[in-house]
Amino acid sequence: MNALAYALAGYLLGSLPFAVIVSRAFGLADPRSFGSKNPGATNVLRSGNKLAAALTLLGDAAKGLLAMALARLIGADETGAAIAGIAAFLGHVFPVFLRFKGGKGVATALGVLAGFSGWLALACAMTWLLVAFITRYSSLAALSAAAVAPLAAWVLVGREVAVAVLLMSLLLVWRHKENIRKLLAGTEGRIGGKKTPPSETAS
Repeated sequence: MNALAYALAGYLLGSLPFAVIVSRAFGLADPRSFGSKNPGATNVLRSGNKLAAALTLLGDAAKGLLAMALARLIGADETGAAIAGIAAFLGHVFPVFLRFKGGKGVATALGVLAGFSGWLALACAMTWLLVAFITRYSSLAALSAAAVAPLAAWVLVGREVAVAVLLMSLLLVWRHKENIRKLLAGTEGRIGGKKTPPSETAS
């Protein structure tokens, strides 16, 4: 029952759509209506508002970390905390508040990794930054970090955590399937490339 409670609390926390919440607060168009139509920080950045994108990124990452911290605070062991974190990640990808059509999970996954180990999160964040700096492809950077994460988890934390991280990584890769097709076709947009922000703001 405790595990179910941790999972439910983590899922509901993860379901909070910060991309939509922040965009509405800033008077921006709904991120589901333009660009990739993905309710995440990268798509919010396409609106041209860097502060809104940064706040979305922080909020999405905080969901994963906070879910695990709160679980531990109310007495969960490491397994319970892991359940809460993974559930938060699933909540972001399949949010009940957005009819189960959520983001790709990169920021929330990073928050969960930070909940397991700060060094693990740092290793994956540095991988993302390095690949993004060299290639200027956000999607390729995310896929690279997802590939590194299970191995880094095995080395830095342990086998059990590595298995949980592997499951997150596989789902994250699946959520990037359209980006993978675009990367292979050479049509994927680059960071800092030409923006096509929406012309209408949210009501």
